[in-house]
Amino acid sequence: MDNKSIYRFNVKKLNGEEISLSEYNNKVLLIVNTASQCGFTPQLKELAALKTQLAGMDFEILAFPSNDFGGQEPLDGEAIAVFCEANGANYPIFEKIRVRGPYADPLYQFFADKKENGNVRSVPRWNFHKFLIDKNGHVVDFYYPSPNQTPQKSGERLTAC
Repeated sequence: MDNKSIYRFNVKKLNGEEISLSEYNNKVLLIVNTASQCGFTPQLKELAALKTQLAGMDFEILAFPSNDFGGQEPLDGEAIAVFCEANGANYPIFEKIRVRGPYADPLYQFFADKKENGNVRSVPRWNFHKFLIDKNGHVVDFYYPSPNQTPQKSGERLTAC
């Protein structure tokens, strides 16, 4: 397995089931840390619209709730699922994790280490920080949560992966 690929990581679904990210092999991925009580939470619907727009193009969004910023994700488990579904999320939502600092999930530690992932060094500054992953599981780019820097505005970049 390619050491610079996210496919070496396992993650947990909201129900606690562990899966390998290799299940998303040959798909372009947008990985995002989310929070239910954030000013950027309307992006849940925007991400759903992006997924719909790119339907049939081997594209998936993977959401990882996090409470790392201002305690803006007080929900856990099924409550997160209910909230995200009510807010339009049509993509997988995973177990709440840490995305920065010494206790960050290994996937997010990988994103923060350019030597490990081979391309970027990026630590989320806030909720809804996004990572673009190509069909081979390599980190290609990242997007800050700001509405001025969104993957929707670079749709061609998403489809070129």
